[in-house]
Formats: sequence, structure tokens, C-alpha cells
Amino acid sequence: MVEKNQTVVTEFFLLGFGDLQDLKIPVFVFLLIAYIMTVTGNALVIVLVMVSQNLHSPMYIFLTQLSLSEILFTSNILPGMLWLTLVGGGKINVIECFSHLYLLVVCTITQCLLLTTMSFDRYLAICRPLHYTIIMTFGLQLQIVTICWSTGFTLSILLLVFLYKLEFCGPDTINHFYCDIGPVLELSCTDISSVKLVTSMLSTPFLVCPFGFIMGTYISIFHTIMKISSSIRRQKAFSTCSSHLTVVGLYFGSLSSIYLFSPISSSSNTKKNLSIIYILVTPLFNPIIYCLRNQDIKWAIMKYIHIIFCTWKFQRNTNLRTQEKSIQN
Repeated sequence: MVEKNQTVVTEFFLLGFGDLQDLKIPVFVFLLIAYIMTVTGNALVIVLVMVSQNLHSPMYIFLTQLSLSEILFTSNILPGMLWLTLVGGGKINVIECFSHLYLLVVCTITQCLLLTTMSFDRYLAICRPLHYTIIMTFGLQLQIVTICWSTGFTLSILLLVFLYKLEFCGPDTINHFYCDIGPVLELSCTDISSVKLVTSMLSTPFLVCPFGFIMGTYISIFHTIMKISSSIRRQKAFSTCSSHLTVVGLYFGSLSSIYLFSPISSSSNTKKNLSIIYILVTPLFNPIIYCLRNQDIKWAIMKYIHIIFCTWKFQRNTNLRTQEKSIQN
């Protein structure tokens, strides 16, 4: 047997956005602002739900978990994108690349399950209101959240095991701004059929099935809403559901276009453009959509803005009176 002289690749080179030249700083600033706004917006949702008594309902508990997964997701990818933008591409260790890919899959699976759970919660609240408090107990909420996260972390290990079995002998250049499954598989010099099979086993059940379930629940929800006689109650129900449905459409639409309907052999530049929506737009707009279209969250924001303003005004008046007394003395 003749032994092949192959160089084992231990690092990948991420091209990022390529040579941006004069656009490097503007793109970096844009990404930085998007990252800060995404983390701040999702963190704001988490804090509001924690401190507001009227937001301690199952829907908002699940929303905090969705926001937490968005923070983890963006913090896994965007800092690297910022670095690649400044240096015009850079190297990443294979193990580090797989770690980023693992967290990416964890967040993706968890978010799909959380969005599905939120649609089920809306279905119970609107279509089965008399049984809602009996079914959706705090214990069940805790179990659902635990299942969503543990499923994401556990099933992603399966993909990671098969990835570690791959060998890379060159080329080592990834035409992307983060480690994604498709560009990584293209660089492997070993059989990738098992990894593609595992990817299909993960993507189909956690994209097609949740989306189908969500659409089924919303058909029942809209059918029930149309039977509500009170226009105020009907409008409130539509407002709550439209926020979630908008996020679902944005999330599953961008995710499906990248991983379900776009083959590995498709244009890398096309996938990079689609990934911008998945990485930047969806995590950024999720808290904005919920904050703008949800009356309870808007009321909580206005309430705490008023409290902060009154506290600042009281402290300011106290300081002024203290200064006046010191001058008089």
C-alpha cells in the first residue's frame, strides 16, 4: 500500500467580507452597533420580564429564553465578524471552528423548539382558555424550557462527533464570515455522507415539523379569534399572535433558505448574503417586534422610564435643596 503524502489542515482561513478597503470602518461600526443593539434589546426583554409582575406569564417566560438564546447566538458569531472585518480575513483553529458551529446548532435547535412552544402556548390561551391555567403550570413551563435547551445541547453533540471524524488536507479557505456546516464540509478530503445524513436528520425535523405545527396551531387560533364577539378582545388577540407570527416567518424563512432549500454546492456568496438576515436581522428585530407590537411590554417600558425619570428628578431636587441650605449656612 502506497502512503499518500497529505498535509493535515489544523487551521482554516475565513475570508470574511473580503477586502473592503475604504468600507472597512463603516462596516465595522455598523456590525458593532447591530451587536450592541441586539444584546441590549434582548437583555431588556429579559430584565423587564424578571422585574414586572404582570409579565410573569408563560408566554413571556418563553420569550426570555428566546432572547437568551439570541444573545448566545449573536455573541458566538458577531465578535468574530467584527475581528474579520478589521483584519480583512483571518485564521481560526479547527477545534475552535467546530466549537462555534456546535453553539450555532444548539441555538438553532433551541430557538425552533421555543418558537413552537410559544405557538402552543398561544393556542391554549386562545382556543382552550378554561384549561390554560390547569395545563400550563409553572412546573410544565420549567420542564418545557429544560427540554428545549437540553435537546439543543444533546443533539448537537451528535453532529460534533461526526465532524471530528473528518480530515482536512487542503484547501483551507472558507468563503464565509463564520464557520458554517456547508463551507466546512466542502473542505473535507474524506467521505462526508455521514455528516450530511446527520445534518438532514437534524434540519428536517427541527425546521419542517415545527413550522408545520406552528401553522396548524395558528389556523385554529385565527378560526377561534374570528368567533370572538368583542372587537377589543379580538384586536388584543391578533396583536399578541401577530408579533409571534412575524418572528416565526422571519426566522424560519431565513433559516430554510440557507439550510433547507439551498444545497451545499450553491454559491457561497449567495449563502453569505442570506446569512446576513439570519445572523443580524432576525436577532435584532425580535425584541423590537415584541416591544413595539405588545402592549404589556410597552406598558412595562413606559412604567420604568417614568420611575427612572421621577427618581432622577427627586434626586436632583434633593441635591438642589442641600446646596441651598449649605449656601444659607
